[in-house]
Amino acid sequence: MTYSTKDIPATGLPACWKSPSNIALIKYWGKLDGQIPANASLSITLGNAYTVTRVSASLHDTPGSGPEVEFRFEGEVNLSFSSRINTFLKSITGHFQYLPDVKLSIESGNSFPHSAGIASSASGMSALALCLCAIEAQLQGNETGTPGFYEKASSIARIGSGSACRSVYGGITVWGKHSDVPGSSDEYAVPLHFDPHPLFSGLRDTILIVDPDEKKVSSSVGHGLMKGHPFAASRFAQAAKNLSELLVALKSGNWQVFASLVENEALSLHAMMLASDPWFILMHPNTLLIINKIEEFRKQTGAKVCFTLDAGPNIHLLYPEEEANRVATLIESLKLYCFNEKVIEDSVGEGPKQLTCR
Repeated sequence: MTYSTKDIPATGLPACWKSPSNIALIKYWGKLDGQIPANASLSITLGNAYTVTRVSASLHDTPGSGPEVEFRFEGEVNLSFSSRINTFLKSITGHFQYLPDVKLSIESGNSFPHSAGIASSASGMSALALCLCAIEAQLQGNETGTPGFYEKASSIARIGSGSACRSVYGGITVWGKHSDVPGSSDEYAVPLHFDPHPLFSGLRDTILIVDPDEKKVSSSVGHGLMKGHPFAASRFAQAAKNLSELLVALKSGNWQVFASLVENEALSLHAMMLASDPWFILMHPNTLLIINKIEEFRKQTGAKVCFTLDAGPNIHLLYPEEEANRVATLIESLKLYCFNEKVIEDSVGEGPKQLTCR
């Protein structure tokens, strides 16, 4: 649908969205050209870890020469983030008719510390994509929140950060074409096509911060190392098989199978990095110690608890809501092995929300 950017008022067109991070249970590791995943992934959307982004679009002094961007992160000009945002916006000008004609004022902030073991690029890029789509909807006279709106926002978020496309939906989300997921696509994520067993509806995620610093290797570099990796083909096949089996466990409420698959995926991700060229060891000694403590606790108590990791040393401790009291003793004991005893409490969330612009 065409529209005129001359309809942008002098005060600008605003948009404001709160969008959460997510943690992958079936890992996406390795991508093709165009930010296309080499294998399908499945994630849970978090509730407390989110980014709030405010965007205001005003008419550029020289229409057609934009977009021009002023970006602030948590109140401060951030040149590193600004550079990434500019590169992202240039890559998506073909998807938004209005972008070349506008100046964008962008303000963003997280509910969690940057580099705290939570995917800030997922929440940040999804929030920005939702704002950009909301501005377009205003110019077109369309409603936000429709299936088509979220589908486009997910596709745009994917261009900025692959995992960001999964943050556009709440609950459990799948990104990547998979034969067992109707409507799945490499271009955008889709919400899980069935209601999971009640055991997983209130899934808790306690993030154990072993090291708050930036990870040794960026996700982009890590994905690139899968090209020519001796175990790449086997890994992609493993991920596809694990996703099929995880879907069955999510539907039936089989915690044992769920935990086994989730931990297998986390350790396989790190195994790929260990076997890459150059290789990277992303776990820390305390990461391994915590994993062993979790296994000991599970054997001693029979508690439903398991772990996953992203490409870094910090651990996501997953457990059903019904296990919260019993797992609390485990968490307290594991704080000794965390940086400044730092943990972040979270759980499965409902997804992004459009906020009133101020």
